[in-house]
Amino acid sequence: MYKRLAPVVAIGLLAGCSTTNHEQLQQATIDAINTSEARLENRLTNLDLQLSNQSDYIDSLESEVIALTQQLDSIQLSQNNEPLSDDKDTDEIKTTSTTPKLLTPSKPSSLVLLGSVEMVELDILQASYDARVDTGAATSSLNAIDIQEFERNGSDWVRFHLVDDKHKDRKQQWIEAPIVRYVKIRQQNSEKSERRAVIELWIRVGKIHEKAQFTLADRSQMNHPILLGREFIKDIALVDVSQQYILSTNN
Repeated sequence: MYKRLAPVVAIGLLAGCSTTNHEQLQQATIDAINTSEARLENRLTNLDLQLSNQSDYIDSLESEVIALTQQLDSIQLSQNNEPLSDDKDTDEIKTTSTTPKLLTPSKPSSLVLLGSVEMVELDILQASYDARVDTGAATSSLNAIDIQEFERNGSDWVRFHLVDDKHKDRKQQWIEAPIVRYVKIRQQNSEKSERRAVIELWIRVGKIHEKAQFTLADRSQMNHPILLGREFIKDIALVDVSQQYILSTNN
């Protein structure tokens, strides 16, 4: 009797082991996929921030080139002793420019046109700051220092100061907000990853009043304390990089 049952029991045990191994393998595969996706997302975010830094550097170089070009034009005009002909009108000569005219791209009526730099008002501070509008960066970011994470009502929060070198006379106020998520950033010259908090804030750009997500990063080496990425821009605005402060005034 027992001899007859032994093969049946053995087959059952083997079947159970096979099922358990299959489930373990399936779970291991799912964990590996999730890990791979997380690493890919972090790598893409890192590349976006690197592109943003490069864009800021290029922007500063463009400003220097424009200033040097204007100086060169002034020198050439001062050295040009050719008299004006009597048949030319003075006003016509003043309006003549060697700089090609930039045509504003056509845009759908539902979208707003932004310049490469705009004034952004933060509702939480009721103050405005210069912001670089960069379609090359996915997520927007703030120039944050004194970052302190803490817990409130069982949720992760963060407080920090927003630094603006243009308005150093402003009294620094703490910004407190719940943490939406974290991103891991690896600098180009380092193998270590840095975890950065992402928060949401209500902002106003001209007539646009929307909530935007920001990574908290030290942007003190950049020209602007705020960067607006394409996650904020998409579906609501277009960008004309040849213009600045289209919706706002540079105060």
